[in-house]
Amino acid sequence: MRIKQTLIALSALTMIYSLTAKEVSKSEALHKLFDEVSAYQLSLNPIAAANRGDESAKGKIADLGPKAYSAQLNQLTSFKNQLANIEPTDLSKTDKVSYQMMMRNLEIGISDISYKTYEMPLTAEYGFHAQSASIATQLPFKNLDDYQNYLTLLEQTPNFFKQNIDNMKAGIVRNFTVPQAVLEGYTDSISAYIQEDPVKSVWYQPFKTFPDSISKKDAEKLSSKAKMVINNKVIKEFKDYKKFFETEYYPSAKKTIAATDYPDGKAFYLAQIKRYTTLDLTPEEIHEIGRKEVKRIRAEMEQVIADTGFEGSFSDFLAFLRTDPQFYAKTPEELLKEAAYISKKMDHKLPKFFGKLPRQPYGVVPVAPEIAPKYTTGRYSGAPLDSDRAGEYWVNTYDLKTRPLYNLEALSLHEAVPGHHLQIALSKELTELPSFRQNTYISAFGEGWGLYSERLGLEAGFYQDPYSNFGRLTYEMWRAMRLVVDTGMHAMGMSRDEAIKLMEENTALSKHNVRTEIDRYISWPGQALSYKLGEIKIRELRAKAEKALAGNFDIRKFHDAVLGQGSVPLSVLEEQIDDFIKAQKEEIKK
Repeated sequence: MRIKQTLIALSALTMIYSLTAKEVSKSEALHKLFDEVSAYQLSLNPIAAANRGDESAKGKIADLGPKAYSAQLNQLTSFKNQLANIEPTDLSKTDKVSYQMMMRNLEIGISDISYKTYEMPLTAEYGFHAQSASIATQLPFKNLDDYQNYLTLLEQTPNFFKQNIDNMKAGIVRNFTVPQAVLEGYTDSISAYIQEDPVKSVWYQPFKTFPDSISKKDAEKLSSKAKMVINNKVIKEFKDYKKFFETEYYPSAKKTIAATDYPDGKAFYLAQIKRYTTLDLTPEEIHEIGRKEVKRIRAEMEQVIADTGFEGSFSDFLAFLRTDPQFYAKTPEELLKEAAYISKKMDHKLPKFFGKLPRQPYGVVPVAPEIAPKYTTGRYSGAPLDSDRAGEYWVNTYDLKTRPLYNLEALSLHEAVPGHHLQIALSKELTELPSFRQNTYISAFGEGWGLYSERLGLEAGFYQDPYSNFGRLTYEMWRAMRLVVDTGMHAMGMSRDEAIKLMEENTALSKHNVRTEIDRYISWPGQALSYKLGEIKIRELRAKAEKALAGNFDIRKFHDAVLGQGSVPLSVLEEQIDDFIKAQKEEIKK
């Protein structure tokens, strides 16, 4: 009997050991593949690779030609097949999530190249030319090699422009362009970089001061060469691009606005919806969700108007907000200072709502003047953990009469804290996760969190002024309206003018902002859907946790659980919160 028991025990131990070894083997294979994919994707961005220590990448730029993209498609398909050959059933929970997210990343990359999205390297508010203008911000300038590397990159501007323009020409042939309706005035964003004196250009900035390690003689040589390269290689390309845009691209651009009018457009739009929302919803389903949210938020807005004692219609109140000087900063500095004050005020409140805070700071800076006229109201720009700069909350100070102060609390809580800065900076500190997950940004999660953060301001004591609370509601309405107008324009026959009218009638956004936003949705289909759908899911999960845990619900622990695994698809987030609820219940029993 004893011998039999011993044999059974040994057999059980053997099975446990076999399973453990199997798990380790699969996990090792999985993480090896993660490393291979990450290394490959980094190789596609030589500037980033050089910044991470790859000496062979210095002075190189990305290959953006069709053959390069075809090679990428083959490699990503190969990676996907390799990943599919790893059976995920025996992996740890964390590895299963990483597996799922890597598969999603590969499928997005394959989809983008299959639809040839590289043939449209611009949107209504941005473009590859602006990317070229920001190159100096991506590089170190500590020694002679750094400056020479920068000049080598600038000398390759002609090839960078040629490849992008060739791709745009291919897009023209198959009617895959940014719709013409949103390109009016776009050349202003190109002209803004054209300076007859290269010293006044953005590319010359690194040569205005030099570190002590560079001699005066070398500094003079570098400055002289920089002027020549900027004038003959960079500015020339911008002038040629402007001419191409005015004489070829704009006249040939797509005359309709719907994404479903692109080649294989219905499938393309569905792919964009899935990419940005992580949900399997049709345009019609999203449109209906948007209509219901608009109705709910409109009722809350009407109540706030009544509370102010304002006498007049809803449209009268919007006109009042859009035109009364009390709601607008008089100088860019005043707007930036107010944004900084709001952000710092929220910093003081963070420990009440979060158990874990990031170590990386952030600053408040204006949107670059070259892109500001067609740029959105505000945005967050992150920085690597080992960077010598902080994260940045960009505030658009262009045309101050279109930047109302009553929206500023909601904007600041979304873009800075507890919104994007908190979420993105914490994600980069998750060193126990594969590196690709530390840098993954899933729009439904990130933008859903940003919109959730705006509402969290109510609990933190913000929006005491009814006009500011109306500003919060108008921002929520703005995101709900996106569900209506994005699906409406891209799949349901809504015109640009109809979308503009709907947005103007239901939000307190300035008319300038309404137009830049509508144009953004037209040129970037699907992305705008992520905000409201993501926020709805996070609020739904919070309500679920509050109900399940009742008096033991801890808001700090809940928020830490939401942000604890970085940016994840909404289905994964739901599993995450279910695990959180289960763990909290077990903790309560103890």
